Amino acid sequence: MNKTASILNIQINNISSDELLHSLNDGLLVTPNIDILMHLQEDEQLHSIIQDADFVTCDSMLLSVYYKLLFHRHLEVIRGSNFLPQFYNYHKTNSEITIFLFGSTGQTAQMAMKNINTKIQRNIVVGAVSPSMDINDAENKHIIQQINQSKATVLVVGLGCPKQEKWITNHKAELTHVRIFMALGATIDFEAGVKKRAPKWLQEHCLEWFYRLVQEPHRLAKRYLAYDMPIFYLLLKQRLELYKNPFR
Repeated sequence: MNKTASILNIQINNISSDELLHSLNDGLLVTPNIDILMHLQEDEQLHSIIQDADFVTCDSMLLSVYYKLLFHRHLEVIRGSNFLPQFYNYHKTNSEITIFLFGSTGQTAQMAMKNINTKIQRNIVVGAVSPSMDINDAENKHIIQQINQSKATVLVVGLGCPKQEKWITNHKAELTHVRIFMALGATIDFEAGVKKRAPKWLQEHCLEWFYRLVQEPHRLAKRYLAYDMPIFYLLLKQRLELYKNPFR
């Protein structure tokens, strides 16, 4: 079985969450959705980062359904917001796995840390910080110091794309204990309970995007209804062998 799928200008690991849990011992995990795929058509630095990532999984049921319609092939979906709880439950008793949460705003990361540790009855999350909107050099230095002092072996970054992927790439060499890096968007907000996931039936019917749009119309309307729409045309071009990688 071929374990990768070509989606526009990147290769996605077409593996199950169980396979990912068994394989993810080090490296960078990114979970592209439709919005990220659109960024990958115009941001060469982000494209390079994701192209070189160790694990790249599909974070969109809608994308999976459309891919199967066009290419007649199943595409596994591993949403970051589903995978993180699978990951910390899988490593519930593994003392070598400790997590640092970096992202969101206010006290959200600390709330997520408390919730996760309470769920699994172990302090698997050993540190958490939500940065300011514009992180300056002094704050960056302090955040890196906090991560290193925690001795966390896993770093979950939720700053939004492409900020989170670029932050990891720019600073991973400075992080002395981290072996696993995860760029997981709004997952920290979900773990903290400040944002609600769509009901499961909406997720299964490719309508999670609509649920989030209703929750945050001012922030997401332009992204979902304008910026992301060309993805369907681009995938059709790929099916017709007319798509050209913009960075080749």
